[in-house]
Amino acid sequence: MKGNRAWRILKVAVIGTVAIAVGGEVVTQLWNWLMPELFGLHAIRFWQALGLLILSRVFFGGFRGRGGFGGGPRMMRKRWEAMTPEERDQFRQGMRGGRCGKFEESTAEPAS
Repeated sequence: MKGNRAWRILKVAVIGTVAIAVGGEVVTQLWNWLMPELFGLHAIRFWQALGLLILSRVFFGGFRGRGGFGGGPRMMRKRWEAMTPEERDQFRQGMRGGRCGKFEESTAEPAS
């Protein structure tokens, strides 16, 4: 059982390392192919490309994963509208139960 877990960890580490290396190399090649010719910028090295990749992830994607909080406010509104009145009451009771801190009645229903 523990050997299987170690194998999984090793596999994830190897795949992650390869993905980072490939991503950095792709950014390096694309930058060096396009940017000097189009905008007169200097060529970059692998580590600079990796830094750009991380920086773009921070600026545009964050580190919270793909779905965030289930699709954001629009998705929550759709879910809320699809609930029956009983499900809404059950949701409100769960929120008041202390899972999410203080919950005020005025924030229970989204504005139409």
